[in-house]
Amino acid sequence: MTITAPARPTSIEPGGIEAIPASKRHGSPWQLLATWSAPNLEFATVFVGVIAVAFFGLGFWPAIAAIVVGNALGGATQGILSTWGPREGLAQLVLSRTAFGTRGNILPAGINALVAGIGWFAVNSVSGAFALSYLVDPKLKTLPTWAALIIIVVLEIVLAFVGHDLVQLFERYSSIVLGVIFLIAAVFVFASAHTAIGGGGSQAFTFGGFSLTVGAAFGYAAGWNPYASDYSRYLPKSASPKKIGWAAALGNFVSCTVLMAAGAAAATVAGYNPENPTASFVAPSLMPSWVTVITLIAIAVGAIAANALNVYSGAMSFLAIGIKIPFGLRRAIVAVGFGVIGFIVALTALHDVGATYTDFLLIIAYWIAPWLGIVFVDRLLRRGTSIASLVPDKAKYRNWAGPIAFIVATVVSIWLFADQVKFVGVIAAATTPHEKFAIPAIGDLTALVGFVIAGVLYYILFKLFKPTVGGPLAEEPDLIVGVDAADSVA
Repeated sequence: MTITAPARPTSIEPGGIEAIPASKRHGSPWQLLATWSAPNLEFATVFVGVIAVAFFGLGFWPAIAAIVVGNALGGATQGILSTWGPREGLAQLVLSRTAFGTRGNILPAGINALVAGIGWFAVNSVSGAFALSYLVDPKLKTLPTWAALIIIVVLEIVLAFVGHDLVQLFERYSSIVLGVIFLIAAVFVFASAHTAIGGGGSQAFTFGGFSLTVGAAFGYAAGWNPYASDYSRYLPKSASPKKIGWAAALGNFVSCTVLMAAGAAAATVAGYNPENPTASFVAPSLMPSWVTVITLIAIAVGAIAANALNVYSGAMSFLAIGIKIPFGLRRAIVAVGFGVIGFIVALTALHDVGATYTDFLLIIAYWIAPWLGIVFVDRLLRRGTSIASLVPDKAKYRNWAGPIAFIVATVVSIWLFADQVKFVGVIAAATTPHEKFAIPAIGDLTALVGFVIAGVLYYILFKLFKPTVGGPLAEEPDLIVGVDAADSVA
């Protein structure tokens, strides 16, 4: 197998979701450590720790325990999924076609395109815009947040438009700079924190608050799961799966845990205002002015690092739906489209950030957990077999076990266990104390229940429907063709 040097990082990545040929494979598994560290070094990560204490009523140490559990689960799944990329050189939501079928895969691919390309993009852009605006003028008048938002979004779109190699290069260097800055900020935050005080006047520990925090942390860390192989598919097929898995898992877990812990610590300080989280995190009571300046810069750059991945993979998921776009730069064009739409959504979300973000994190876990249960079981049932005849767009492969299991598991788990501002599940509501702003005694178990139901149901339906299984893996071709609906113009 011949492996050539990659093109210049500033060269625009052509095509869409085609399988990556051996001649274009490059890189080391350990580059994924930076790839999955840099996008988490942003304020949206910090705020998960804040809501654990300020909104869910946990004390500092119970919050840390819940954060570790949620991030460990999200990091582990990130590592496992990343190992799938090099074998066929395919994006994550393309690999999902084996479990959902060519058309059934429109369901998870469409959801992820909306969540990644628009939802996450808006959330991170808002935090970056607030940081940039506050850096210029704490009163937010010299550089209004809408103007700061435009600057942040333009930089994000440029990175995603150019493509994979520039995104990887940016993540590699930003992970070092952002890591150092946030570590400095975290040291000052921990030094000022009151880690023995519970948040919000609640008990230091409640199971409801604990499960909500686990769900929120998992929703954040696992939010990267549907992108995992998008950034490992360029690695050589001979790359070590163990190194790939550990690099992706550790990058995700460590960065999320350290910053969420800093958020939880900041929320224990008297006077911390979760309604104005960015200003509160860099307040004089937590850090000196010079650390405030570099932290605000890091928050803005971190938003760009996160959204370069969000827009890039949002475009990949959109193309995985099977829509034919007859242009050589179709991935880049779709990335710009998502960036523009995401900007409009972000512009409308500059107000009421806290409650919206909390619900958003849990909703992400609501759909990703059932999807994970299905694709993991599907992978186990297909071990040792080729997928070359199943994933091409023109194969029109059907597997209704995936969509059925996904819909049933998602609907049932949300109906019974969801804890949202606008909807509380039947069982969650039955365990909620009759007092204002109370949380269910069981918290939010939607993701766990959805994962189990989806996995079990998919296994049963797979055996019942008997969808097509490919031939021996040893006979799989070196390059799978026809994956992108517009492969003929690639």
